[in-house]
Amino acid sequence: MPYRKFAYVYDELMEDMPYPDWLRFVREAWDRYGMPRTVAELGCGTGSITIPLVNSGFRMTGIDLSSDMLSVARDKMESTPQGHRLFQDGSVQWICQNMTSWQMPEPVDSVISFCDCLNYLTEPEDVIRTFQSTYNGLKPGGTFIFDVHHPNTLRRYDEEQPFMLDDRSISYLWTCEYNGARTEIEHHLTIFARVNEDSQSLYERFEEVHIQRSYEQEWLTTELYKAGFRDVKCYADFEWVEAGDDAARLFFVAVK
Repeated sequence: MPYRKFAYVYDELMEDMPYPDWLRFVREAWDRYGMPRTVAELGCGTGSITIPLVNSGFRMTGIDLSSDMLSVARDKMESTPQGHRLFQDGSVQWICQNMTSWQMPEPVDSVISFCDCLNYLTEPEDVIRTFQSTYNGLKPGGTFIFDVHHPNTLRRYDEEQPFMLDDRSISYLWTCEYNGARTEIEHHLTIFARVNEDSQSLYERFEEVHIQRSYEQEWLTTELYKAGFRDVKCYADFEWVEAGDDAARLFFVAVK
C-alpha cells in the first residue's frame, strides 16, 4: 500500500505548504464559474483542503489511493468541533480509489485536485484516463480545477537539490534524479521521525521514493478538450494571470 508510514508524518512535513492559497484560488474560481454544492477532491491526502471546505458548508468526497492517508484524514475530521456530525449527516465521505478510474454513484458539481497530485501520473495514458473519468463524474456545467508543476519546476528541483530538514521531531535528506527525456523526476527521501513525543533521542528511519512527471501546458489543454470539456483556461501560481515559462505551477479550470 502506498505511503503507509509517510501518511502519519505527512502533515508535519507539509505544514508550510500554501493550503490557504489553494483554498482562496478555488473559492475565487467558483465565484467566477459557479458555486458548487457537491465537490470531489482527487488525491485528497490527509484532508487539509477537503476538511476546511466541509466546515464551510460544501458536501465533500475525498478520494485517495492511500488508505492510510484517508485514515489520517478521518481522524482529523473527527477532531474538529463539528466533525462527527458532519460525517454522520453525509457532508463528507472518504473513498479509496485510483484517480484514473474514480467514480461515484452520482455526478458532482466540481472536481478539484491540488498540491501537484496529477504530476504523480507518470504515463500520458493515465492523465487521459483521469481527465475522462473526471468528465464522466461531473454534472453538465461542472468545473474541474487542478494544478500541476510546470516542466521548468522539475528542472529547478534537480538544480537546487539536495534539500534538508532538521527539526526536533522529524528530519529528512531529500535528493533527486531527473530524466530530461521524460521530464520526470525521482525524489528520494530518507526520513527520521521521532518514535513518540516522550522520546528525545529515539527516531525511526524510513525511505520514501516519489516519482513525478510534468507535461506541457498545450498538451494538457488539448487532452482536456478531447475528453469533452468545452472551456479550458490556464493560469499561473495562484493568480488569475496567463501562465508563461516563468510559472512554477499551472492552474487549470475546465468546464464540462
